[in-house]
Amino acid sequence: MQIETYGKDVEVTPALQNYVEEKLSRIGKHFDRHCEIKVTLALRKNEHHVDASANIPGQTLHAEAGGQTMYAAIDLLADKLDRLVIKQKEKKQQHAPVPVSDNGG
Repeated sequence: MQIETYGKDVEVTPALQNYVEEKLSRIGKHFDRHCEIKVTLALRKNEHHVDASANIPGQTLHAEAGGQTMYAAIDLLADKLDRLVIKQKEKKQQHAPVPVSDNGG
């Protein structure tokens, strides 16, 4: 899993980078294939804002969150993105084709 973190009017410190990677690493456990997540950290008025796009096999998921601190916003974002990924996986499993058994005739 690849996680890219960007700052918009915010310096992405190594501590923030590590925190983002630590929190979003659980999303990679849902997939056996490669996925890529792009995270943008920003300040909007008096709120810390985090925005993420996850490119998973066959789909792009988007989530955003805000909080009093950047760490709180990252926590909220990780929870939202995790729920989105689980919901998407459940949808795919419900629509999976049913195998047809061959009884030989």
